[in-house]
Amino acid sequence: MNKTSTNDLDLTATAGSPARSSLKSLGFATMIAICIGVVVVQGAMMSALQGMGFGGLGFLAAFAVAFILAQCYVQSFAELSLMFPQAGTLATYTQKAIGHFPAIVAVFAGYVIVAMFGLSAELLLVDAILDKLFPGVFPATLVPLAILALLTVLNILGTDVFARLQNVFTFAMVVALLLVGVTAVSGLGEAPAMGFVPDVDWGWGGVLDGSFIGLVALAMWLLVGAEFICPLIGEVRQPERNIPRSMMLSLTITFTLFVIFCIGASRYLSVETLTTSPLPYLDYVFAVFGKGAVIIATVMALTATCSTVNTVLAAVPRMLCGMAENGQAFPQMKVLHKRFGTPWMAIVFVAIIIALPFLLMGPDSIITLLIAASTSWLLAYIIAHVNVMVLRRRHPDLPRPYKSAFYPLPQVVGILGMGYIALNNSPSPEMTQTVYLLTGAVLAVVSLIALLWVKLVMKRKLFEPDI
Repeated sequence: MNKTSTNDLDLTATAGSPARSSLKSLGFATMIAICIGVVVVQGAMMSALQGMGFGGLGFLAAFAVAFILAQCYVQSFAELSLMFPQAGTLATYTQKAIGHFPAIVAVFAGYVIVAMFGLSAELLLVDAILDKLFPGVFPATLVPLAILALLTVLNILGTDVFARLQNVFTFAMVVALLLVGVTAVSGLGEAPAMGFVPDVDWGWGGVLDGSFIGLVALAMWLLVGAEFICPLIGEVRQPERNIPRSMMLSLTITFTLFVIFCIGASRYLSVETLTTSPLPYLDYVFAVFGKGAVIIATVMALTATCSTVNTVLAAVPRMLCGMAENGQAFPQMKVLHKRFGTPWMAIVFVAIIIALPFLLMGPDSIITLLIAASTSWLLAYIIAHVNVMVLRRRHPDLPRPYKSAFYPLPQVVGILGMGYIALNNSPSPEMTQTVYLLTGAVLAVVSLIALLWVKLVMKRKLFEPDI
């Protein structure tokens, strides 16, 4: 590692000033790798295959709706991130639009809680797939915790290390997914293709009933997270051009990748396998390539989890660091490593909150954790849309290097669509109740802490914009 690329990096922003760096280390290809890497996870693979089993072509229609909603949130984040190019991201945008209290709640709801729930589920999936592929070889929890610890250390070393890792993880993951999907669609796999699954309703009748919204909620998990490039804006080359393009293009690539993946699965897996298997993507790989395809299955699973954990450990700590600079979080979150310039205490904090649910919850909680994470994430997206609309009305003359296309249509569609999905977020009433209890309890604690912090520590009004 050369000294210029680590010691000279200023990875955080001071309050009210742009993030800056003497070296812009993230090119367009790496930005695409970051966006795809945080979106394409094991949980997304599982959600995609289960959705295909439940809905057939109805799920692909739901996926198309989710894709439109995802492009809406990209429009809002592109405008906001280039208006306020700071490490605090959503906290910065929200404090300037509607105040410090919603700013703190938004970041913790959309990113810290999501990291807790979503990445814990990913680590549980790593444990499950290794136990299935290599029974009795690895002690329980050892490999997932080792992955988390290793990526924590490597992220402390700086964005140049992070970028190299991210490119490798994402390339390997995309190649593995394409290999499986294209082979299955073409019917060239080892087992004879069964044709489209006959007992899936391949008509469009289910599109108009209530179950369709549940499918959209499931599909949204396949397309959330492209905005994780925004906290790294200080390291991005030509951000005005590349931030919007990277998010929009990465979602398009991800959408195409999963459509191929899903259609291929419908040719090789039964509905029962698609909907009830704890690891349907593993069954998928074995159905296409035979039981000897352990390497492909392992690469697909591990690179998906590693790329996501790697991106979250790069992005979320920088959000917390930016918040600490603005007085919205504990000052320890803005402590930088003396040599590498990274917010190392925030990185360690995020790693710990990822590990806790993983150690406390079992594999039966995976789907519940994923839906809870998705619901919490949708709340953050709704707040981002509100920020754009408020700032357009209150401060129309502020410089906007990028303006949301077709304003205010993406914001209105995003708020209404994501709000409705959040209210109908799971396939069963029992699971919905569990998700609301889990997400609601955590959000209630976060809101209480945020209220006390803003009133007693910051001594500010809860909804006082700071611009």
